[in-house]
Amino acid sequence: MSKKKAAVAENAAPAEKKYMKPSEIATFGIGLFGVALLTGWMPDYTMTFFADFAFKGKGFDSSQLANVVSLVFGVAGIIGAVCELVIGVLVDRTRTPLGKVKPWVGFGAIPFAIISMLVFIAPSTSSFTIATIWMFVIYSLYTAISCAVESPSNCFGALCSPNPSERSSAISIASFLRSVGQSGGQVVIIVVPLIMKALMGQQQYKNAEGQGLDLIISTAVCALGMIIFVMIFFANNKERVPYTSENVSLKESVKLVFTNKNLLMVSLTKLFGFGRGVYGTVSLYIAVYLLGSKGLKLALMLPMGIGTAVGTLLVNFVLKKFSTKQTYIIFCVYGASAMAILFLASRGIGFNSNLIIPFLILNFFCGIQHGNTNVTPNIMIADCIDEMEYKTGKRQEGLAYAGYGLFSKIASAGTKWLAPVLVYTWSGYQFSTSPSVAYAEQSNEVLMKFLAIYTIIPAIFVILQFIPILFYDMVGEKKERITAALLEKRAKEEAEAKETEEVVNESDADSMAE
Repeated sequence: MSKKKAAVAENAAPAEKKYMKPSEIATFGIGLFGVALLTGWMPDYTMTFFADFAFKGKGFDSSQLANVVSLVFGVAGIIGAVCELVIGVLVDRTRTPLGKVKPWVGFGAIPFAIISMLVFIAPSTSSFTIATIWMFVIYSLYTAISCAVESPSNCFGALCSPNPSERSSAISIASFLRSVGQSGGQVVIIVVPLIMKALMGQQQYKNAEGQGLDLIISTAVCALGMIIFVMIFFANNKERVPYTSENVSLKESVKLVFTNKNLLMVSLTKLFGFGRGVYGTVSLYIAVYLLGSKGLKLALMLPMGIGTAVGTLLVNFVLKKFSTKQTYIIFCVYGASAMAILFLASRGIGFNSNLIIPFLILNFFCGIQHGNTNVTPNIMIADCIDEMEYKTGKRQEGLAYAGYGLFSKIASAGTKWLAPVLVYTWSGYQFSTSPSVAYAEQSNEVLMKFLAIYTIIPAIFVILQFIPILFYDMVGEKKERITAALLEKRAKEEAEAKETEEVVNESDADSMAE
């Protein structure tokens, strides 16, 4: 057997070869945890900051402000969608010794932290026009810069290992830590007010809370934590899947997104399910009116967060029994059913203190479905990248995740437009006009509509989101065949590279001997 064939045999066989150190799997998750410290809570709290705090006492018309807030988040979502594509192209064009993804995450962390801080520092103005311009500019900037960090960080899962099994496990663990990070920011929002009350006293704290000072301090803490955790990831992790050297144009990028059937189907789940995210915005108000404080949103969402963590682990278990396609559908049907049960139970009990315990318990079961949406699509996208490399010879992680991110941001734009329309307009929500009162009292009709926004409306979109997955086919024999072909291809390339290197070394040795 020649050296070339021996190398191929040695390298093609170990489909289960482990490439990542345990510490790398942990720090991959720590990096996503850090990013989620900001992205996990910023949008919902930004919305309430703009609507309830930033311009309190300035005499702005509440309905006019509600309409502007809806438009701000809708436009920012569209900007985010465009940024996803552009950043995806730039990531695939990035060629550095550090890789194609790590520079974006590592060097983007500090600008991301700064712009996040600036979101909660509103100008002191009585001009509605100036206030409107500021909201549009600052939140659009936040959306663009968060895309430049969050989207590449999600790409890393496709680059951490050429072994699909190891890759899936790493993505699952990292997704679990990311879901924990989303709750981590809300822990900060509880702790910061407690410290402020101890230092300032109850009355001074109420005045500070009425102006949103607690949100500014909480953001600073989360921003610092994000930088630290991202740098831990940056220092310890490396990319192991080789990238192709072709330059990618924006035109080719758009074409790839819309012509690869499986990637398109995974991406369309976000578009079909765009309204499922409205629960996040209204959850803050349910925390205010059911539990008594916006800071207690964590107490409301903690059972859901625990359910999400359990769901992430369950997904990994279910994937051992079923394909990614079957797993996704199973969890969607379950999730819609759990939310419908929560609505019926809440409506039967009524919006009062008797609802708290049943609500929190059922919230846990509703959270299990989020393990699916956090993990399964990322595994599917990594599989789609393998399929594209198999068909075209090009490996374009940045572009593939940008395609998914494009639809995700369009869906987010729809969510961020729909959420304030439902919360502030359809429900009949009343804004507080007192600088020392954070939130005004609401009627029972408003509170029951809040429950519908939290449960039934998202349940409808959860069912809609699995429709595209019915047409996804990167599973079973097809997936196994493509994985084997890529392993063989990389083994041949490595063997050829080694053989070329040996020839060059022999030639150099002969030249030196002469």
